Amino acid sequence: MEVALELLWNFTDAIVQLLMQPFYYISILFIMLMYRRQVLLERKLFHVRLHSWGLQTWRTFIGGLLAGFSVSVVILFLGISLTAEAVVCIWIVAVILLLFRVRFLCFAYSIGVLGVIQFVLGFFPGFHPAGMAGTAVDTVRELDIPALLALVAVLHLAEALLVKLQGAGFANPVFMESKRGKLVGAYQIQAFWPIPLFLLIPAQTGGELLPWTPLLGGDGWSAGFSMAALPVIIGFSEMTQSMLPQAKADKTFRRLLIYGIVLLGLSLLAAWWKPLMIAAALVSFLVHEGLLWYSRLEEQQNSPMFVHPREGMKVLAVIPGSPAQEIGIRAGESIVKINGISIRTKEQMHAALRKNPAFCKLEVRNLQGESKFLQRAIYAGEHHQLGVILAPDPDAGVVLVMKPVSIFQLVAMKVQAKTKTNELQLGKPSEGESARMQ
Repeated sequence: MEVALELLWNFTDAIVQLLMQPFYYISILFIMLMYRRQVLLERKLFHVRLHSWGLQTWRTFIGGLLAGFSVSVVILFLGISLTAEAVVCIWIVAVILLLFRVRFLCFAYSIGVLGVIQFVLGFFPGFHPAGMAGTAVDTVRELDIPALLALVAVLHLAEALLVKLQGAGFANPVFMESKRGKLVGAYQIQAFWPIPLFLLIPAQTGGELLPWTPLLGGDGWSAGFSMAALPVIIGFSEMTQSMLPQAKADKTFRRLLIYGIVLLGLSLLAAWWKPLMIAAALVSFLVHEGLLWYSRLEEQQNSPMFVHPREGMKVLAVIPGSPAQEIGIRAGESIVKINGISIRTKEQMHAALRKNPAFCKLEVRNLQGESKFLQRAIYAGEHHQLGVILAPDPDAGVVLVMKPVSIFQLVAMKVQAKTKTNELQLGKPSEGESARMQ
């Protein structure tokens, strides 16, 4: 009973710590800016809004909260030695890395880098600069890197599950250049989750003892325990032109799962044999970066999915709440006929939609190559507005420029899209373009 009351009291104290730490609010603000930028990109490319940045932020906040509590329960049995100075140190490194690439905010990079720094400092035991620099050096020397890397591994196992469950919901359709220089449809899948962690740490003074012995920390738990809050942000970013978002999310889930298991095994082994610590630290950020590189290489080698077939028009995305969604058109399918007229261009599609002002009949080819026949009444105010975003024409349109996003571009709300030719302007779409987008 005393242990339960002690846990409850420490948990309440940790919540107060979390609410007083600015890093948790910084992570939420960062996520809001990221989703706001994605909405601006949708409007620039398609002149419509497919997602609500407020709803996306709320979804990730709730997902991160649930993941945080789940991970906290798991790591109760790991054991983490963490001080307030260590939390600040980890976040300072993360923010510095954020200045170079947004994805570097992931703790796989900051804790991995700190592991390398600690390894290097081990060769210079007498190095101790004066002032704040000396305090920083002492903090890095005292970090329990194997335990922190185990934490990174568990976080990525949680991230894998979040990608599996929520990843496809954060997919944004885009136009981009293929390796042959042609314009193709694609999806940018990008999501981040703010994770509040509540970690048991060895107490500095005597207190209630845990009824179990944490895996890491050894005799450090003989004096009791306390609890600390650690705000963390996890996330992933993928681009696919060769598969549907859910298929890409499933593949990313499997890779993150393997990465988390391997890193957890290495970090636990490093806790017993210190020379493995540098290997685990390097795996933390190098393999993480390697997964992104391999995914991009894989996309370059695969054939693009969202290009128009010889017969019909390929659907890249369906606008939520539109007639197309109501009658069951899905991304990746091809619209072959409208009102009995075969279509091969957006102009033909626009003309076919106008043929019957009261009713719309479509022949759609699904992902298995089978035809399905759909129909729907056209109501007042919905003239020729079907609600689909089609794959682009190969030689005209707006293309997404694939460049790493920095924090400065994020704050300035800059979206990297440019006009490929003069046929499509970034302002009001033409009549034919309206048929392509709606």
